[in-house]
Amino acid sequence: MSLNPSLHGVRFCPRCGAADPTISAPRHFGCRQCGYQAFFNPKPVAAAIPRYSDGSVLLLRRGNEREPGFGLWTFPGGFVDLGESVEEAAVRETQEELRITVTLEALHGVYSRPEERVVLIVYTAHTRDVPQLTPEATEVQAFAPDAIPWDELAFWSTERALRDLLDDGANRL
Repeated sequence: MSLNPSLHGVRFCPRCGAADPTISAPRHFGCRQCGYQAFFNPKPVAAAIPRYSDGSVLLLRRGNEREPGFGLWTFPGGFVDLGESVEEAAVRETQEELRITVTLEALHGVYSRPEERVVLIVYTAHTRDVPQLTPEATEVQAFAPDAIPWDELAFWSTERALRDLLDDGANRL
């Protein structure tokens, strides 16, 4: 899978229509004719790990069949929209996916790999709300730290962030 499939097959400049643009896949597009350039960077994804006061973690089972990780567990998150902060995106995505309000506690971690198109920014969060099912969350469950379904997590970054959370918690005791 390409990091930037939008560059495959590009034969004309989107600004002036000149043929044979310079393409340095996956990161750059340039036009010799008009000087137009476009740089492609990883997209930021904001996420929250909602927790209850008893230390349990809310996870959702991904519901959109077209999305990666369909049917597997993760915490709420999604792309940061233009015009919003990463923190706002984490709160919005949690509201959209679980229909709960969270209070962000702290930046938990930033996760990325060179072969992926996203940079995941994760916050710890607190809630008292009861989540609801949505098209993006076909199942929701509060897991005690020793009951997290490690073999059913949607992404490597989900596992890493949850393990980091548990390691951080153990170091504070």
